Amino acid sequence: MDEFSQDAVTGAPHDDLRATPTAHPSQRPHLAAVVEDRLYAVAGRVLRRFGWRPRFQVYTGYGSPERVRVLARMLLAPAGASRRDERRPLRRGFRHFLTVPAPDSPVRVRIGEHEVEDVTDRSGYVDLELDLPSREPLPAGLQEAELSSLGSPDGPEVPAPVLVLGPETRFGVVSDIDDTTLVTGVPRPLLATWNTFVRRAGSRRAVPGMAALYRELEETHPAGAFFYVSNGAWNTAGALRAFLAREDYPAGPMLLTDWGPTLTGWFRSGREHKAASLDLLMSWFPHVRWLLVGDNGQHDPEIYAEAVDRWPDRIAAVAIRQVAGADRAPVTDPASGTTDPLDDAAAPTPVIRGEDGTVLARGLGRVPGVLRD
Repeated sequence: MDEFSQDAVTGAPHDDLRATPTAHPSQRPHLAAVVEDRLYAVAGRVLRRFGWRPRFQVYTGYGSPERVRVLARMLLAPAGASRRDERRPLRRGFRHFLTVPAPDSPVRVRIGEHEVEDVTDRSGYVDLELDLPSREPLPAGLQEAELSSLGSPDGPEVPAPVLVLGPETRFGVVSDIDDTTLVTGVPRPLLATWNTFVRRAGSRRAVPGMAALYRELEETHPAGAFFYVSNGAWNTAGALRAFLAREDYPAGPMLLTDWGPTLTGWFRSGREHKAASLDLLMSWFPHVRWLLVGDNGQHDPEIYAEAVDRWPDRIAAVAIRQVAGADRAPVTDPASGTTDPLDDAAAPTPVIRGEDGTVLARGLGRVPGVLRD
C-alpha cells in the first residue's frame, strides 16, 4: 500500500468549500506497488462474488473552526462485519493486516451544511482537507463529519469524528505510541515483531507511569489537545484506540501510516511521516505550544531536534523515554531525569529524559508552564 493519501483525487467541490488533496504529483509507480494493486484487484473481485461490500473504517480527524482534515478508509467486508467490530481489538496482531481495500470508490464527505465528493486512493483511504466559509465556522470540541459511499446509494451515512481546536487551546501534546505509551521493544526486532504480529492487543503492557503523566497534563491544561503520531500502520488503529482507552490515556486523534509498498519504494518513510505530521500541526495551530513526547528506541530524538530547529518558539519542551537496550542519548540522572538542551537544536528547548512516566513527570515539573506547580 501507499503513503496515507498519495493517490487521492479530489472531485469538484462546493463553490465556497475547498477540498485540498495531499496527493503527490503524478509519477510512475514502483513495481512493488503495481504488483500489490493487481493482487488486491483480483482479491477484491473474488470477495465481491462472495457478497463482500465496501465499508468505512473511520479515524478521528482534526482541524480549526475554519478548516478540518477528515480521515477514513474503505475496506471490503462481509455482511454483518460491523457487528463484530467490538471484538476486533482483541485479535492477534497479524489479523489486523489481513484487509482488502476498496480503491477508486466514489465517496461524499459532509460536515455541517457543506459537502464535497472525492474518490478513495489506491489503498482505500480518504484524506481530505476542507476549508469552511469564515461566516460558518465550526464550534470547538469533538464534531462529526458524515461519510457516504456514492457507489452504494442505499448505504447509511457513517459518522467520522473531527476534533476542532478553538483559540482557547494553547497547549498540546504530540506523543509517539510504540515504547512511549505501550511496550513494544522496537530496539529488539524479534521481540517487537512478536508483540506486533502475534500477541493479542488486549495483552499489551503500558509503559509505567505514562498514562498518569498524561492525565496530569490533561488536568493542568483542560483545554489542551493530545495527538498520537506513530510509524505504526492504520490497520492497528482500532487495537491502539482500545489500548489507550483501557489504560485511561487522554483521547485524541491518531496519525498513523500505511502498510506496504508505496509509489516510490517497498516501504514508506516513518521518519518523513512524523516530521510532516509535526509540521502540519504547527502550521495549522499557530496559537498552540507543544510538548513532544517520544523514546530513544528509534529516531524520535533526531526528529524532535529538527522540529525544534524549524519551530523554535512553538515547542515548550521535549520528553524522551529511555528504552532499555537502545543506544541513543543515555540518561545521566535516572532518578530525576535530565533537563538538557536537545542535541543539535538551535533553541535552548528543555529536554527531559527518563526511564518511565514517573521520572519524566518529575523532570517536566521543573519546566515552567508544562505541569502545575
